[in-house]
Order: sequence, then structure tokens, then C-alpha cells
Amino acid sequence: ASAAIKRYVGLGNALNATALNAIGASYVCLLSAPELEAIDPPSLKLASLNPSACSQDTKNILYEKAKRAFSDQHHLPAYYELILPYLGGAPAVDLKALSKDNVNMNMSTFVNLRREALMSLTPPEVQGLLGLNLPDLAKWQYRSPVREWIQVQKQSELEQLHIGLTGGTQEGYINIVTPKFPAMSSAPLGTVATALHLLPALLLSFLMMSILA
Repeated sequence: ASAAIKRYVGLGNALNATALNAIGASYVCLLSAPELEAIDPPSLKLASLNPSACSQDTKNILYEKAKRAFSDQHHLPAYYELILPYLGGAPAVDLKALSKDNVNMNMSTFVNLRREALMSLTPPEVQGLLGLNLPDLAKWQYRSPVREWIQVQKQSELEQLHIGLTGGTQEGYINIVTPKFPAMSSAPLGTVATALHLLPALLLSFLMMSILA
């Protein structure tokens, strides 16, 4: 299939809607970066692709293509359903914007979001994305990547979701690092003890001499 696609493109044929539908969800992951970049965004309006099983680089490229393809419908309720198959490549800034649109994202889509984008979301933004599906987040709280996301959130903010999430960072705690002192010399313990015993007297004598001077 990969050889056939390369041959097709090598002969100067465009990856238009007809070609993309022929490639379909089965072989879209075989497209190389240059082939993906050659896709004309409007072609995605008539193609049915699902890059969820593809590499992250493939998802990223196809998301940007799909975003451009459906940009004229960005403010319509249908936009979410159109962009949904490509959300695995969405950057954090776009997910944060989407969280304001009451999209009711399901958990299967949420856990397959771009990792660094998911980790940057705040609890209110996650609530905005999941909407009615927010209670399902609790079912995933001990599984990756939700567990890792919980661990970098403030526990007080997680509690505001009212779904029983635990494991966030506690506020008001200070990590105290115990300093490591250099080891004492190999002098006999008696000598060291005597020196420590005489230290206050020596300091007092030095202070008195400084005042008299």
C-alpha cells in the first residue's frame, strides 16, 4: 500500500478527496510527512479519515490541515464534530479555546489528546471540555494519562470538580532539604569535644578584645 501511494504521488497525482477516501483510515498512517503536507486542506471536507492510530507527527500535521479546512465553520456547533477525528494533534491553545464551547468530549477522545497539551489543561478547562462526561474522569483517575495529569494539579482545584479526584499537590507544604555537612576530621573525638567546649569562651574573649580595642 505504501509503495502504491508513493507511486501515485510520484506520477504527479494530487492527494485530493478521491485519493484520500481511497487511502481511507486503513492506510492514512502510511503517508509520509511530505505527502501529508501536500494534501490540500479543502480535500478533508470530503474525505473520511481517522488518524487516531497514527504517529503523533502525523496527527499534528493532519490537525492543522483539518483546522484550515473547517475554519469557516469554527463558530458553528457542527465544528466540533468535524474536527473531532483530528483532535489528537490539537495544541493546548486550541483545546483551551474549545473548552469554552460546551463540546461534551468523551473520555476516549480526551485520553488520546496530545500529551503535552493535555498536561497543560487546568481543572476548569478539563471540566469545560468534558461537560456532561466529567464524572467519567473519576473512573480514569488511576490510569494514564489522567493519573499524571492529576498529580500536577492542586488538590484544592481538583476538589472543586466534586467528583472525588485525589492525588493532587497539597498547598501549604514546604520541602525542607537537610544540608549535608562535610565530615569531621580524623582527630580523636576527645580533641574535637574539647575544641567545641572551648569555642564559646574563645568567641567571648575575641569579642571583649574587639570592644577594648
